[in-house]
Amino acid sequence: YQRRVHGVYQRKRRLRFPMATKEGSFSVEDMKNVQINIGAVVKEADEWDQEMGPVPKPGVATLRPWDHILANRYKIMYAPADDTCTLCTYGPCDLTGNKRGACGIDQAGACGKIVLIACLMGCCAHAAHGRHLYHWCVDKFGDMKFDMGNEILVDSPIYQTIMGTKPRTFKDFNEGLFYLEEQVVQLLAATHTGQEGAFIDFESKALHAGRLDLLGMEICDMLQIVAYDMPRGAADAPIIEIGMGTLDQSKGVLIAYGHNLAAGAEAMLYAESNNLWDKVDIGGVCCTAHDLNRIGTGTGELRVPKNIGTKPKVAGAMGWWRKMIRSGIMDCVMVDEQCVFCDVLGDAEKRKIPVIATTDKIMLGLPDRTNDSVDAIVDDLVNFKVPGVAVLDPVKAGEIGIRVAIAVKPKRAEAKAQSLITEAQFKEGIAKCTQCNECAFVCPPHIRISKLIAEAVKGNNQEFSNFYEICVGCGRCEQSCPQGINILDLFEYANRQYVKNQKFKMRSGRGPARDTEIRAVGAPIVLGTIPGIIALVGCSNYPNGTKECYDIAKEFVDRGYIVVTSGCMAMDMSLYTDADGKTIWEQYPGGLDGRNILNTGSCVSNANIGDAAIKIATIFAHRNHRGNFDDIADYILSKVGACGVAWGAYSQKAASIATGCNSLGIPVVVQPHSVMYRRTFMGRTDKPEDWMVIDARDGKMQQIEPAPEALLYIAETKEEAMLEMAKLCFRPSDNSIGRGIKLTHYCDISMKYFGKLPDDWHIFVRDVKDLPLVYKEDMMKTLESKFGWKIDWKAKKILSGPLRPADVSFDPTNLARKIRTKK
Repeated sequence: YQRRVHGVYQRKRRLRFPMATKEGSFSVEDMKNVQINIGAVVKEADEWDQEMGPVPKPGVATLRPWDHILANRYKIMYAPADDTCTLCTYGPCDLTGNKRGACGIDQAGACGKIVLIACLMGCCAHAAHGRHLYHWCVDKFGDMKFDMGNEILVDSPIYQTIMGTKPRTFKDFNEGLFYLEEQVVQLLAATHTGQEGAFIDFESKALHAGRLDLLGMEICDMLQIVAYDMPRGAADAPIIEIGMGTLDQSKGVLIAYGHNLAAGAEAMLYAESNNLWDKVDIGGVCCTAHDLNRIGTGTGELRVPKNIGTKPKVAGAMGWWRKMIRSGIMDCVMVDEQCVFCDVLGDAEKRKIPVIATTDKIMLGLPDRTNDSVDAIVDDLVNFKVPGVAVLDPVKAGEIGIRVAIAVKPKRAEAKAQSLITEAQFKEGIAKCTQCNECAFVCPPHIRISKLIAEAVKGNNQEFSNFYEICVGCGRCEQSCPQGINILDLFEYANRQYVKNQKFKMRSGRGPARDTEIRAVGAPIVLGTIPGIIALVGCSNYPNGTKECYDIAKEFVDRGYIVVTSGCMAMDMSLYTDADGKTIWEQYPGGLDGRNILNTGSCVSNANIGDAAIKIATIFAHRNHRGNFDDIADYILSKVGACGVAWGAYSQKAASIATGCNSLGIPVVVQPHSVMYRRTFMGRTDKPEDWMVIDARDGKMQQIEPAPEALLYIAETKEEAMLEMAKLCFRPSDNSIGRGIKLTHYCDISMKYFGKLPDDWHIFVRDVKDLPLVYKEDMMKTLESKFGWKIDWKAKKILSGPLRPADVSFDPTNLARKIRTKK
């Protein structure tokens, strides 16, 4: 056994402070004035078939060389929202041109600092979620064995890759959380005035924050999957109904809103143990909905009632919230953490809907009643003595939520009726409109609300229905209306019956990829015969995002890509159906394979996307992933055709998730609103020196095609996004069959949406076998006439012109230590 001192995470740092040491067996009986601190006692040789890699528990600067490799190839381009820095009281400082702020920072440095702060905010949201879940699960269930089942033996790939250890029980995750928390403090310290000033090192630190975010998300999901017996890679996860119409309005309706399942799960357990399901319906909003729906539906150790997750409903995504509360469908709401609208209390109070804040992240100015009696709190809420309370004990909050929803329902009937506008009030509202179009100027989806009102004046309310799903419910229109028209109320009135019947179909969250799935798809993905993995994440709520995320998913799953999604994105694409009335989840299977679409679960389940990429490297390619992050990221960047897309409002969590994917070698396409975070990672195809890699077979340098061409790309339209996503799945390791498949899709998408072949298709041609069959003859003529390539027309061969020949054994790497030495 060895003694590990808590807080010392790297072997190189263990001797930072000299201390007396003594090895072997010894007695402390006669020792005086000696303090012995023992952290974790671990086995010297653990049972693992991989040696420890070179970078376990990397510090802030440990992976800086890898970060700089990425930043030097993918040039960081900033588009600042303004030219001043206002982060301290020296400012505001004008940073235009070559000017520097009072602290000496330049424009690029100021932009890099904002990026790091945004990524830290997102990372901290998931890390704090993980810390809360850790304490809650250990307190409630004890130190459970961490067991993902017989089909998932590589059970925590991100944890193992970053930490270099395997968690065996819940308490083992504490080491990962301590490490994460220490690193976040170090990173945040770098943002203080007079600390870091170089943009490239702010970006390196942001990439580190992204890595930490991947770790935090994985810890969250692993803990809740095992503790609450959620599915472990269930390709056959059930198709379920979602939507506001799934909630039984004859019962008291309790909504659990946010991302932390603890209080919502306790409400379910209280309803179950007291036989109250005939009196109450529980609905989840945002990612809490995904997680409540999965409880007790797995195949592991059962500490909760079997299949209890089939009883709560998935009410909808975060973007649906304001429509839900305006409809008055809920009788009580519990909020936990993340993605909760800040005006939830005001909106609820207007409709006499009691609010219970269940975590210290969101307390809404409410009194902390955690230590008060349940009966007293219920009495105050049911009789509207207070609009809400904070109750930080999930067990108590769950009981209060159920009891209040049941008891307050009849008392809310009059308030609910008063909160819903009448036909006369609807007509009065639309009559006020002067067609000034102030509302259209601030509407994120650019809805011409004045046109909808003009049609309604004629007696046609259908236009309000046509734009109901496009409206994101932000309320900016109401704030800007000089006539004071409650425009969201007009939407609610025109769609009241639709809301009552709103039901869609979605596949329930399946959890991570099984090892057997990885073995089956590893070679096709690396060689390119499965053209790529497309991961749609985030909130698709800007502008027209819900329909566009469906269109993107449908385009790629139809083409044989593996499509993965999660969170609100999975819910939003459920709104649309094909000609047969089937949602995308009913049209395709849910396995990890081409022409499949997977719902991996809630936001923290996004870690499963990174997990799958790592598992391709370690299971298929037999790469050592233990404490070996840059090696695995190098493999993914060079060989795993994957691309993420965050198509909607780009929250701080989305920023950290995307940056974590970038650090792992996965490119991401984002929607125009993402420019507010001020940067992209774009490759320069006109700079051959940026595309030099090492051939690990012999150590020689080789110029490659720009594959992938970018790490973070901002697309203006969904069509541009799809074209870029297809291109970003190219990898230097593609064989000719795979490259031909990828090039076919790239060209087809360009022809379909832009009416021409992409301008740069020839860059990705290495051999005549790479050419898409449908365009082959014309492409060969173009290569000869336009680009000067030499063609042997008789043999149908390319004699000269390509950047490099197709070579299936080519082993590209960016790390010199990967060069294979001769024995």
